[in-house]
Amino acid sequence: MKFTAAASRSARAAAVALVLPLALSACGSAPDDEVGADGKVRLRVALDAGLEKGAVDAFNARVEQFEATHPDIDVESQEYTWTAASFTAQLAGGTIPDVFTVPFTDGRGLIERGQVADVSEQIGELPYAGALNPNVAEAGQAADGKQWAVPIAAYGQALHYNRTLFTQAGLDPDRPPTTWAEVRSAARLISERTGQAGYAQMTSGNTGGWVLATLGYAFGGRVERIDGDRAEATIDTPEMAEVLTTLRAMRWEDNSMGANFLYDWAGINQDFAAGRIGMYVSGGGNYGNLVTQNGLKPEDYGVAALPLADDPDAGVLGGGTLAVVSPKIGDRGRDAAVEWIDFYYMGKLTDREAAVADAKTLAETGQPVGAPALPVLDRATYDRAREWTREYVNVPLEQMAPYTAEMFDQPLLTEPTRSTQDVYKILDRTVQALLTDSAGDVPTLLAEADAEVQARIDRG
Repeated sequence: MKFTAAASRSARAAAVALVLPLALSACGSAPDDEVGADGKVRLRVALDAGLEKGAVDAFNARVEQFEATHPDIDVESQEYTWTAASFTAQLAGGTIPDVFTVPFTDGRGLIERGQVADVSEQIGELPYAGALNPNVAEAGQAADGKQWAVPIAAYGQALHYNRTLFTQAGLDPDRPPTTWAEVRSAARLISERTGQAGYAQMTSGNTGGWVLATLGYAFGGRVERIDGDRAEATIDTPEMAEVLTTLRAMRWEDNSMGANFLYDWAGINQDFAAGRIGMYVSGGGNYGNLVTQNGLKPEDYGVAALPLADDPDAGVLGGGTLAVVSPKIGDRGRDAAVEWIDFYYMGKLTDREAAVADAKTLAETGQPVGAPALPVLDRATYDRAREWTREYVNVPLEQMAPYTAEMFDQPLLTEPTRSTQDVYKILDRTVQALLTDSAGDVPTLLAEADAEVQARIDRG
């Protein structure tokens, strides 16, 4: 079943009415499979909201390919974007898809609360189950080590930059900054010579805390310290003070950060793609989103390794995405869900035919093929898949070399694990205050954030 932009939730309701009656499994209080009169399992799968037509066409083509090889499954796409704040209500209301994706940071909590299905048995039967990168697989595991969720993508943070603005500012776009002093200098030149923001910072929707934690790691600090069952906030540290001092100088002394200090992820992507931002920090694999959702001109794009301080503890904050299954479907639905995850998300990483089919479909519909991504399996598998799809690559690989040449060698550090999103929300306010109040005092901001984060961690 295809999805079009016009197919809204009302179309979903109409489709349900047309398929009735449903044959529901008799399993007491257990979840029920949704089976149509034709005997097919109806599986609702998430499709990112706001995609351009080409991306939707590519998705629909993959659905057709899946249904051709899985004639007992009817796939129905549903626009859905994960938000932690609304998920519980959506789950209770039955409005989440059967298969959807969540950030690494939320996987453990969802598993502990039983808000996703235990599909560890189905995952264990996948041929590559034992080859998952342990550093990323852990995000989808229960306390007993069972794999409830499949890591489908991983990332390390990177410095994205606009090559056109670099050129206009007299900077070499093939030699992006490698230190934060160089970032500051480049941002000042871009702002002075082009009138655009030299460097922009996310500050809202929990992304401010995410990027602030990223910069803390890059300067050698951490957001928390874990000792057994005890977690200690480590916000008020010399490393984080250096981060805030640097940002404060860029904002108030250099005036190189533009005028928008309430950016979230979508907003900063939009302005970067429109040529209004010289540099910003986000996941290294963000090229696809910038092109398919924001109309980025490929010739404008550059990405570099995140600059790290000369500190043995400096590293790159990393995370990723888990594919999970709703707890509200039965055994046939769970089997179908993992088959879809294997086909749509993982097949292109592990099977030559699937990798080529995926790359060919994406290329034919004008979608990016070959953008960099950290492997969820081992590096050899990653490199092999790249070779399989080389002829379909349509992204400017040479403009990504400052990132891809370094991405495997930089120390990758996991996101903070205790009350992650709540901690990020608190740090949103810290960076907002820093950038909007010229009288903001770094020591005071850090002390207040540290106390609030510790209180939140203590509440569990």
